[in-house]
Amino acid sequence: MNKIRSNSYKEAGVDIDLAGELLGKMKKKFEKARRPEMLAPIGGFGGLFQLDLKKYKNPVMVSSIDGVGTKLMVAMMMNQYYSIGYDIVNHCINDISVQGAEPLYFLDYIGIGKLRSPLYEEVLTGISDACHEAGCALLGGETAEMPGMYGDDFDLVGVINGIVEKDQIITGEKIKPGHIAIGLASNGLHTNGYSLARRVLFQQCGYTIDTELKELGETIGEALLKPHISYWPAVKKAMLKKLPLDGIAHITGGGLYDNVPRILPKNVNVVFDSKAMPVPPIFSLIVEEGTIAREEAYRVFNMGIGMVWFVPEKSAAAAVKVCTGAGFDADVIGKVVKGSRKVIVE
Repeated sequence: MNKIRSNSYKEAGVDIDLAGELLGKMKKKFEKARRPEMLAPIGGFGGLFQLDLKKYKNPVMVSSIDGVGTKLMVAMMMNQYYSIGYDIVNHCINDISVQGAEPLYFLDYIGIGKLRSPLYEEVLTGISDACHEAGCALLGGETAEMPGMYGDDFDLVGVINGIVEKDQIITGEKIKPGHIAIGLASNGLHTNGYSLARRVLFQQCGYTIDTELKELGETIGEALLKPHISYWPAVKKAMLKKLPLDGIAHITGGGLYDNVPRILPKNVNVVFDSKAMPVPPIFSLIVEEGTIAREEAYRVFNMGIGMVWFVPEKSAAAAVKVCTGAGFDADVIGKVVKGSRKVIVE
């Protein structure tokens, strides 16, 4: 095939050759993020994934799409991009794991003003490694170089597809008064609340990413860039043990107040004990320095709780044991009472 040589597109801000070169460097890394069901390597017009229907009785596909948000701006300030690959994969995996779905394959989208290295390789390496750790195939993706659209910024979006047996879908409909809420700890902001966090820490307080504070034990940048945790290993373990996991909420934007009601029946409330699990120092710093009202803090941020499980009281101890056995800090943080689908944080 003849290669057309022209600099017109490059002069307009789009370097096709660079995109091909960088993608070529990543192909060996992509090989690790595969599953046997993949029928073709990354690079085709569409990713091919042949589902083995013999493994399932009544399978239901579960899909979700999300982005990393303005955490990308912290990554750009630090010039560190590897961890945000984990952010987008793990956030998406959590979103489908709350319904009991196993992650099958993932696709990414990068929209950027000007493609540059090592940003591109670091992001895709993080995505690939996160997929590999989750047993999820990286099926494909898209990188769109759009000068004039993003400037020096970029956006990162991910799509996840998973599968669950229809009779094992976790819906929350079985939650009733007497159920216990189990909290799985977060390691920080995960991927939500960064617009407020940046305003308080960088604009109001005048801190920089390199500011070290005794209460954090690390720099502001390090605390903010901690990658989103994937809780799928704990959910998977609970399902294999047939734990009565009657409801799960992923605590993202909206915090406990907005995410938990999404899975509650109409006739119940949940009362959370805010002292049941420690609040990471980064949240205390933001809330105190920004004089943020307590209720708003629990609506904007996860405040140290990345996921909430709902189980019958008799299964509470077993649920905590499953979580800790999978490597997560977890504890009883609340209870279900009669009500009208509301959350109370005491």
